Amino acid sequence: MKNRTTKSIFSDLKKLSKSQDGERKLSFKFESEFLDYQPYLKGFSSEHYKLFDELGYKLDLKDSINDLFDGEIVNKTENRQALHHQYRINQKAQEFNFKKITEPYIKRIKNDGFKNIITFGIGGSYEGPKLLQEFTNKQSLKFNYYFVSGPDRDEFNSIIKPLSGQKNFYIFSSKSLSTDETLSCLKWLGAERDSKNSIVITANTEKAKTFGFTENCIVPFPETVGGRYSIWSPISLSAALENDFSKFLKGGLSADKMILGTAKKDRQYQKFIKILAFSDLWYSNLLNKNNRVVLSYNWKLRSLASYIQQLEMESLGKKANPKSKFKETGQTIFGGFGSTAQHSYFQLLHQGTAEFCTDIIYSTSSNSPLSSAQAKGQAALLSSDLQGSVNLLEKTNGNSPVNLFHLKKLSLEGLGFLLATWEHRVFITACMLQINPFDQYGVAAGKLITKKFLS
Repeated sequence: MKNRTTKSIFSDLKKLSKSQDGERKLSFKFESEFLDYQPYLKGFSSEHYKLFDELGYKLDLKDSINDLFDGEIVNKTENRQALHHQYRINQKAQEFNFKKITEPYIKRIKNDGFKNIITFGIGGSYEGPKLLQEFTNKQSLKFNYYFVSGPDRDEFNSIIKPLSGQKNFYIFSSKSLSTDETLSCLKWLGAERDSKNSIVITANTEKAKTFGFTENCIVPFPETVGGRYSIWSPISLSAALENDFSKFLKGGLSADKMILGTAKKDRQYQKFIKILAFSDLWYSNLLNKNNRVVLSYNWKLRSLASYIQQLEMESLGKKANPKSKFKETGQTIFGGFGSTAQHSYFQLLHQGTAEFCTDIIYSTSSNSPLSSAQAKGQAALLSSDLQGSVNLLEKTNGNSPVNLFHLKKLSLEGLGFLLATWEHRVFITACMLQINPFDQYGVAAGKLITKKFLS
């Protein structure tokens, strides 16, 4: 292993891609307290995994994982650490103690009798809190929750105007406080906002003061927490109003312990994550499957695909590293609520000519036996030909590799485990690609050109 070069390893991978034996599959299952995983990865076998694992060894994959969790500078282009995972430890540092930071604001909202909680934010300040709120939604609510992304005045008016005169609490979420969409909402709200009914969650506390937010209305979080990784931070304050948010953090911490651990169950988890990352690279770089559909088969997880889309496409959507043998970086992610998707674009998935991979996430629930059956049935159908039909019109492609995730507990702890697991998948993929998953200069370029056209 030590004497092999990355070039020779990649050469062996290319030979496998030209092999006619595309029916081989990986014999593997992962089971844990929160999540079970079953791969249906046609054309990806233990031989493929071993070559990728050898390549990961040459690229110091294990050291990179340790550097991330040890607080080393892993965001090289911005010379920063990436410390979102510190919230999951909860007590290690004052600035990452979610409960202590948010508790005064949560008490204020509850004690002052507010009815409507309105969050203004976009990107990670929108996708994460919205996913959590939908996931934890209860039958009897003390509060009504609304989310405003902000670019269009019609959106703002349609949500805010009907609430005028009611007991509203406004949460402005923006890491930089330079996001035009959120600042527009701040302007449109005008005199409706005051120090008693609003807070701002930001890393730019000095700029918050210039917008009239007093010290006791500013909820800080550090620059070392990226927007798409901020779901663990005070950005998700609204989800903690009626839920034990520590369970969500605890679920994420369980995944962190397993990615760093040495026990047998930890090694199985690490292999599970590497299978996800390695197979993504295999299919996109060597088999031209550059698209991946993410399908959730539980109503509470209906926004999961949008969350994952941002996480992956902002993190992995970078130019290829000239030193890397991999020339395709992140896959194009699309998807949604599986039951709805089956009646819109599944015709293309089953009989169209597009090349794609599939992630299916479901949870067995007495409320959704049909959804569970759909999830398992579609996993089988997408990954293998429909057998037994003599009618060519009924034949399906059966050419999509499928990752099937069974969320055993539809709980905050289970969701925390799933999302931290997805972050691990993204980070390992980035390490193999030798790219930085923590910057987003393409997003910044879009903001700059918009300002030019506005002026």
